[in-house]
Amino acid sequence: MRIGFFVWEYPPRLIGGLGTYAEYITRDLVKMGQDVVVFTLNPGQLKTSEVIHGVEVHRPLNVDASSVLRLFVGNELQSWGDQLRFFSSIFTNDILCTSKFVNSLIRKDGVHFDMVCVHDWLGGMAASIVKSETDLPVVFHVHSTEWGRSKGMGSKVVNDIEYQTSVVADRIITVSYAMKEDLVNHGWPGEKIFVVWNGVDPEVYSPGAVSKAEVRALRGRYGIKDDESMILFVGRLNWVKGIINLVQAMPAIVKEYPKAKLVILGTGDEEANIRNLIKRLGIEKNVICRFEFVPEHERIVHYAACDLGAFPSVYEPFGIVSLEAMALEKPILVGARGVSGLREQVVISEPGQTGIHVDGGSPSDIAWGLRQILSSPVKAKQWGRNARQRVIDYFTWEKAARQTMDVYEGLVESYHRGRRK
Repeated sequence: MRIGFFVWEYPPRLIGGLGTYAEYITRDLVKMGQDVVVFTLNPGQLKTSEVIHGVEVHRPLNVDASSVLRLFVGNELQSWGDQLRFFSSIFTNDILCTSKFVNSLIRKDGVHFDMVCVHDWLGGMAASIVKSETDLPVVFHVHSTEWGRSKGMGSKVVNDIEYQTSVVADRIITVSYAMKEDLVNHGWPGEKIFVVWNGVDPEVYSPGAVSKAEVRALRGRYGIKDDESMILFVGRLNWVKGIINLVQAMPAIVKEYPKAKLVILGTGDEEANIRNLIKRLGIEKNVICRFEFVPEHERIVHYAACDLGAFPSVYEPFGIVSLEAMALEKPILVGARGVSGLREQVVISEPGQTGIHVDGGSPSDIAWGLRQILSSPVKAKQWGRNARQRVIDYFTWEKAARQTMDVYEGLVESYHRGRRK
């Protein structure tokens, strides 16, 4: 099967979890014998086409159309100010990618495609264009929504793009049962929606992939001694990740466990607030910030070096960093209230417990959860071993690719049946 794969970010350009997903799922689809052709954004310095690990990648050079868009877009997009350039990059990229897909590959070169998939609203406009220009079936992958990311106060334009894509798509794949329920509650067609969990590569994310010397060096870098507990947060630093609430929970933890230290790894718009909050709470010695996006192996070393992972998100359709930490045999605290795919990852009862569920919006509940893990190191280590086994059993990219192909194949087969009739 040849699949047109429209995604906003793809290696070497990685911004967040969507790029990580795209990188691994396409590789595993190729390993299964599928032909995957990626169309993605080019910030200007990347090759316009190349093959990466068997995946054909196209990156048409983009143009800035924001000055023209200002002449006719509605009031909402006008209010985006400088961010209209971001919308312009998405809009023009979808047009340029679909033009190359339809005009260059299909019509000019005669390349046959079986189907197309698009990812989030960033590829939504591409879905509508492909539908109007071809008779190919389209799958819409929903990793998050505008209403979820913005507490229901986001862009109406983006919401409309998401809903329109749900209508034109033949199938919708989302990342958790919690997310499917949320989509249905917002009026999306439930009969189209399938759930496929994301995954990790347990061979890459493995305790055996990190040496003891690397662990010692990393803990030493942060001044964390052998008898101290390292709590690790990895992720974008914005409200949905619950990072402010995690920092607010630390004074209660430090009072009871003075040797506990929180390491915050990531970037985002909450950086200044985090710095100010740490200073105001007087916990500078117990909270270490590293506002960077680090390479994959260094991130793996962080997981190996920590004693537990804390990801108290208040909105998290899935969340890959928690799986990464679980694969490194770490017990996990996750936010499980509201739309949370994290609660589908973490088991909170024996046998097979892997961590703790908390209300990510409550610092006191986060503190309670951290105490449950810190109070029994022996129990916590067993939870970590259980966590890795759960990843191997349910959350690998191989399993995600197979389940995704089940949806794709069912859709393409139904299309062929319809044509024969």
